Amino acid sequence: MSRSKIVIAIDGPAASGKSSTAAWVARELGFQHLDSGMLYRAETGRRLGIADLRSPEVTANVSAVAQIPSVRAAVNAELRRIAETENVVVDGRDIGSVVFPDAQLKIFLVADPWERARRRLHQKLGRAVLDAEIADETRRLVERDASDATNTLQARDAVLIDTTYLTQEEQVQRIVSLAQEC
Repeated sequence: MSRSKIVIAIDGPAASGKSSTAAWVARELGFQHLDSGMLYRAETGRRLGIADLRSPEVTANVSAVAQIPSVRAAVNAELRRIAETENVVVDGRDIGSVVFPDAQLKIFLVADPWERARRRLHQKLGRAVLDAEIADETRRLVERDASDATNTLQARDAVLIDTTYLTQEEQVQRIVSLAQEC
């Protein structure tokens, strides 16, 4: 498929920094940010009758809802529809491998589970976190990784970026530099 608009696909496991990084990259490039995870959370919230899309109930159920073929098809169709008319940075689990296999740039973010848990809790709580809290969150992330494993696919031609020891600014600048080479 020939495409006149640019698609940058950012994939990775839960709490790898996909959404915040994608939003920042989109701002830097003047592109539209598409957060596929929020579309899945919106559908999960709708099904549960919950307005807070970051609630523990939505978080606990979003992986199961995202597995439903009709939901995946609808979310993917919406992402593709928007990308027909906008330059986009799209984040998710299988964006570069399934949704936009012809994306001009594919990134796969990874980080150590402990670091992902620490970052997630720090962002959510807005304070320094205790090791016991990080251990609990790490366990939850590893369980989520297992349940999302079939959908968290690294495209063959994706650039792997381990963000464990990178600041968010460093990872954003690395991706922006790669995008400018496209």
